[in-house]
Amino acid sequence: CIVATVPSGPLTSQKHQHGSHSSMTTKELQEYWKKEKCQCRQVSLVFEIPSTRIVEHHLSKYVMYKIIILQTGSFDCNKSIIERRYSDFEKLHRKLLEDFSEEMEDVTFPKKTLTGNFTEEIINERKLAFKDYLRLLYSMRYIRRSKKFIDFLTRPELEEAYGCLRGGQYTKALEILLEVIGLQERLMRGNPVSVVPTLCAIVVCHKDLENPASAFEYGEEALLRLRVHTSHRYYIPLLETMIALAYELGKDFLALQEKLEELKAKKHPVKIFTLKELAVREYVQ
Repeated sequence: CIVATVPSGPLTSQKHQHGSHSSMTTKELQEYWKKEKCQCRQVSLVFEIPSTRIVEHHLSKYVMYKIIILQTGSFDCNKSIIERRYSDFEKLHRKLLEDFSEEMEDVTFPKKTLTGNFTEEIINERKLAFKDYLRLLYSMRYIRRSKKFIDFLTRPELEEAYGCLRGGQYTKALEILLEVIGLQERLMRGNPVSVVPTLCAIVVCHKDLENPASAFEYGEEALLRLRVHTSHRYYIPLLETMIALAYELGKDFLALQEKLEELKAKKHPVKIFTLKELAVREYVQ
């Protein structure tokens, strides 16, 4: 479960500043990334665990911890809310120890108790302990940038979203993807290409929901991130989708068509998946 308030369109303020990314000059693009890198250095996240709830399923009973992730120096519009249980934290700790044993030397993890797991006292102690635990992990550069840490904060929601997408539940998939992408962007600002699959999944959802203008907008954001990564597996399928969307919207697609033909001429004949075919292959459990 995740609740996040994000702008209605991707990086809305930047779009207002720069207009269409596909028409930016090299100098404008350099200035854009310079500003992005500057903003990246300023971004810091704060973790709060304000509440919990007890879940009972047949013979299973556990505590879900509500985690609020806030960006420092921002208002509540930049917060994300996720829920995780003790076993999720425990798996994260075990996985991080595999790669970061030295860094984790002084990190304490709340121990299991044989009884009293559902008492108010134990739950409150763990709330504080998990808050400190996340704060400490995030303070360590290599850990906060690690796939295992980022997966802990985003993967359950992404798995749910892609499951909905595969099942044709595009409205539900889109709702979850729009919630999680804000958190992804804040966690991975130093690696903008990493959010391309999510952006492309959003494009697919909007397209299948017959929202071509919104699909094109998110597609432009994905293309911007791939501008110097033209060998990326999403690049050609994204170009093909953007050409179709531009045609549908009455936009000029000549530059996109030229890029596509140039790339295809360089590649050996191989099967190229459509954007949707790529998207449904993500996060298959």
